[in-house]
Amino acid sequence: MTGLLEASVTEATPRDAAPRGRPSAWARWRVAARLARRQVWRAKGASALVMTLVALPIAAMSAYAVYAMSSVGTAEERSTVELGGMQAWVRPAGVPDAGFWQAPNRPDWNGYPVTDGGGWQIPPGGPVASPVPWLPRGAETIELTHGDVAVKTLGGTARLEAWGGPAWDPRFAGRFDLTGGVRAAGADEAMVTAAALDRLGIAIGGELALAGPDAGRAFTVVGTLDAATIPDAVAAVFLPGADLVPGEPRWYLPDTAISWQDVQRLNAKGIVAYSRQIDLDPPTVTAIEGASAQDAWLSSMWTILTVLAVAGAFVAYVAVMLAGAAFAVSARRQQRSLAMVASVGARPRDLARTIALQGTVLGIVGGVIGIVAGIGVAALVMQLTQDGSATRYWGFHVPWPMLAIVFAFAAVVGTASALMPARTVTRSDVIGALRGARRPQRPRASRPIWGSVLLLAGIGVTAAAAAAATALSSSTVPYDSPLRTLPPVGIVVGPVLVQIGVLVSGAWLLWWAARGLSRVGLSARLAARDAAANASRTVPAFAAIAATVFLGVFAIGQSAMQSASSARTWFYAAPLGALSIEVTPSGMDALTPDAARTAIARAADLARSAGADDIAVVSAQPDPWFLAQRADDAESEFVMALLPSRHLLDPNVIESFSTNGQHPTNPISVITPGELEVALGMKLSAGQLAAYRAGAALAADPRYVTDGRIELAAWTARDASEGRAPDNIWDTSRALPGESAPPDFAEPLWTDRLDAITVDRPNQPISIAIAPSTAARLGIVAQPESVVAGFAQPPPVSDLDRVAEQSALVQGEGWALAPRFETGPPSSAVWMVPSLAGVAVLVLGASAVALGLARYERRPDDATLTAIGGTRRLRRRIGFWQGLVIAGFGTLSGTVAGILPPLGFALQSQLDLRAADIPWTVLAMLAVGLPLAIATVSWLVPPRDPDLTRRTAIA
Repeated sequence: MTGLLEASVTEATPRDAAPRGRPSAWARWRVAARLARRQVWRAKGASALVMTLVALPIAAMSAYAVYAMSSVGTAEERSTVELGGMQAWVRPAGVPDAGFWQAPNRPDWNGYPVTDGGGWQIPPGGPVASPVPWLPRGAETIELTHGDVAVKTLGGTARLEAWGGPAWDPRFAGRFDLTGGVRAAGADEAMVTAAALDRLGIAIGGELALAGPDAGRAFTVVGTLDAATIPDAVAAVFLPGADLVPGEPRWYLPDTAISWQDVQRLNAKGIVAYSRQIDLDPPTVTAIEGASAQDAWLSSMWTILTVLAVAGAFVAYVAVMLAGAAFAVSARRQQRSLAMVASVGARPRDLARTIALQGTVLGIVGGVIGIVAGIGVAALVMQLTQDGSATRYWGFHVPWPMLAIVFAFAAVVGTASALMPARTVTRSDVIGALRGARRPQRPRASRPIWGSVLLLAGIGVTAAAAAAATALSSSTVPYDSPLRTLPPVGIVVGPVLVQIGVLVSGAWLLWWAARGLSRVGLSARLAARDAAANASRTVPAFAAIAATVFLGVFAIGQSAMQSASSARTWFYAAPLGALSIEVTPSGMDALTPDAARTAIARAADLARSAGADDIAVVSAQPDPWFLAQRADDAESEFVMALLPSRHLLDPNVIESFSTNGQHPTNPISVITPGELEVALGMKLSAGQLAAYRAGAALAADPRYVTDGRIELAAWTARDASEGRAPDNIWDTSRALPGESAPPDFAEPLWTDRLDAITVDRPNQPISIAIAPSTAARLGIVAQPESVVAGFAQPPPVSDLDRVAEQSALVQGEGWALAPRFETGPPSSAVWMVPSLAGVAVLVLGASAVALGLARYERRPDDATLTAIGGTRRLRRRIGFWQGLVIAGFGTLSGTVAGILPPLGFALQSQLDLRAADIPWTVLAMLAVGLPLAIATVSWLVPPRDPDLTRRTAIA
C-alpha cells in the first residue's frame, strides 16, 4: 500500500510542477486511472470475481449474436445455395399482361396492381406453360422440377423429396455437389443422397424403383449428390427427367445474366426470376415491390436486437447487483488506503473516480474475455448442431459492429456496478478510516418511504390492470383498440415496481429482520445484524436473486396455466398410447359402404404392420348432409343422442364453442363388445360388458346421461342437414346468432331411452357407444370410419413414420387415411424442469457470490469472535443464517412479485387460465426450500481458521 500511495502522490505532484499549483483535471484522471489499475491487479481475487460476473453474460450475448447472424445469409451465400454456378432461374407464376410484379431478390413476393381498397385481385387466366420463348435469344436453359415421388424402400414404400432433371450438371456446384460415384448420363440412371442409400437398402449400382402411379419404372443409381437446402440425414432422389417429378418446375440459365429490366419484361408475361446479378446488386424499386425483402431483413435484425436488448437488460441488472456487492466489499477494504490518498489532497470526487474506474477496467477486461469466449462457444455450438444443410448456418458470421456494442455494454455494466460504492466512498470518515474504525450503516427514513410507495403502487397497478382487463373482455371496445394493450402491460409493470420497491427498502427490511431474528439466538442475531450493517453488500445480492426468481416464477406460473388449459381442451384421437387411423372422404361426396369397408381393411393392415396387439373398428352414421344429397337416402332416419338442455350454450352469451374433437351433431358410435375396451383404452367389468351387449349405451361423456339413461330421437336426414333438428350445441329455445326467432324444429320420427354405462373418458371422439345389435334394433345404419390400434409396448418411431408414409400412398377413389398416434398433451415437466434448473443455478450462483463476499468481509469479525471464545460451531451457524437471510429475502420477494402477473392474466382470461393450475407446491419449494438448501450448504462448508494476529480494534 505504501508503494501505491507514493505513486499517487508522485503522480499528483510532479517534480516539474509549481509547488503552489493545483493538479489539472487530466492529472487527476490519470492518477485515478493508475490507482484503479494497480488496485485491480493487487486484489486479484475480487477482480477475478467481478470479471467473471461481467464476462459470463457478455459471452452468452456474444455467442447468441454470432449464432443468430450466422443463420442469416449474405447475398453471395443465398445466390450460391439458390443457383450454384448458374446465373438465374425463371418460372411462370402469374397471368400475362395483367400488371404482374415481383420483389427484386424475393421472387416469392409477387402480385398484381393494388386496387383502391388496398389489395389486389387475381385476374382470370393462368401462367404460360414455359418461359423459354420470352428469354434472350439463344439462352441455354436447364429444367428442374422439385417435389416428391413414391419409391420402394427397404421397409415398404415411402414418398421422398425429389428433383427431376439433370441436377448433377457440374454447373450446379454449390447447390448440388457430387459426393460419391459418377454423374448420371442416361435416361435409365439416377442419383440419390447418401442417406437415401440406407433408406432404399441399396448401394451405388443398385436399383431405384418407383411406386404409386409410376410403379414399374426403375433406374440404376450411379452416384450420390448432396443438396445444399436439405440436411444430410434427409433421403432424397434425383431422377433424369423433369416430367418424372410432379411439382414446381424452374428453368435455370447457366450463362445468361438477367438484369432488372429483363426481370420486368418477364414479369409482364407472368414470369418471375431470381438473378445472381440482382441479388448481389439490388436495384432501387418501388416500396411495394421491395417491401418483402426489406421487411424480412429488418425482421431478422430486429429479432436479434430485441433478444439481445431483453437479455442485456436482465443480465445487466443481475451483474450490476452482484458486481456492485463485490465492489462494496472491495471499497470498504480500500477505505484506509483511500483515506491516505485523501489525506495528501485527493478530493472526494477523486476517490469516487478511482472506484468507478476500477469497474470500468474490469468491465473492459471482462468484455474482451466474454466476447472471445462467446465467439468460441458459438463456433462449438454450430459445429455440434450442424446438420449438413447450407441454410442451417449460412456461414460463420462474426458481427463486429454488434459485438462492439456488446463490448461497450460490458464497460458500462462494469462502471455502473462500481458507481454506488464509489458514491459511498465520498461520504467516508477519513480520520475514522485511518485508525481502522468500521461503523455499521444506518438506514435512512427516505428509503423505506419511497420503497413503500413503489411497493404499494406496484400492487395497485397490477390490481387495476387485472380489473381493467376483466372489464374490457366483456365490453364493446374494438379488439384493435390501444386500450386493450394497456392492461397486459400494467399486469407486468406492476410487479416490476414491487421489485424496485423491495430493492429500495432493502436496508430497512434487513434492519427489521435483524430485530426479529435477534430473539432466535446468538448466531441468528449476529448474521442478521451483519447483513443489515453491510446493506451495500447484502441488498444487491438478494435483489439479483429476487430478479431471477421473479422471472422464473412468472414463466412457470404462466406456462403452467396455459399447459393446463391446453390439457383440458386436448382432443384425444385415441386412448393414450394407441394409434388412430381415420378414413376421411377426399372429395365432397360421402363414402359408399363398400369404399368404407375397403378403406378400413387397408387401415387395419397398416395398424398390424406397426405391431398392433389389438384392433377396434369404430363405425358411425354418415353425416346427414352427405345423406341428404342422395335422393334415396334423404328421407332415411338419422338418430341422435340428445344432450340435455342444461349443457347447451346460450347463443346470447357465448358466441363460439369448442367440441374438443367430438361430434355433438353425430355422437353415436357403433363398436362390437369385444373391441370396446380397445377403442376406449380401459378395462370394463363383466357386468358393464354384459349390460352393453344387452342394449345399454356406454357414455364416455357423462353430460348425455340423465337419471342413468340417455335420450335418443330420430329425424330424417334432410331435416337434420337443413337445421330442423337439434345440434347438441346451442340452446334452441332462444334465437341463434343472426336470427330473430328460435328455430322451428321438425317433430322427431320417434324417441327412446337407453340405460347408460358411464365411464370417465372425456375429450375423445367416442361420446356414446352402442353395440351393433342395439344399432340394428334402433334402425341405425352405420359404416366404418376409423381404426383404433392398441399396443402392449409403445411402437418405435420408425414404425409410426412408416405408417404415416404408407398411409399417404394407400389412397382409394374418394377416400384417404389419416393416422395419428396419441401421446396426450405435452407434459409440463418438459419446460418446468429446465426452468427450475435455470432458476436454481442462477440463485445458487448469486448466493455463492454473496456468501463468499460475506465470509471474506467477516474475517476480522471471526477473529474477534474467536478471541473472545466463539466456537467453530457458532461460526458455522452464522453462515447458515447468512445464507437463509440473503437467499430467503431474494426468493420470497421474487416469488411474491412473480406470482402477480399470472394471477392478473388468470383474471383477464375469464377461466381459460386458472390460478388453481399454478404449481403452488413447486413455487413454495422454490421460495422456501431453495433458501434452506443454500443455508444448509453454507453450514456444511467449514469457515476458515481466523487470523488472530490481524484483529481490528472495536471502535
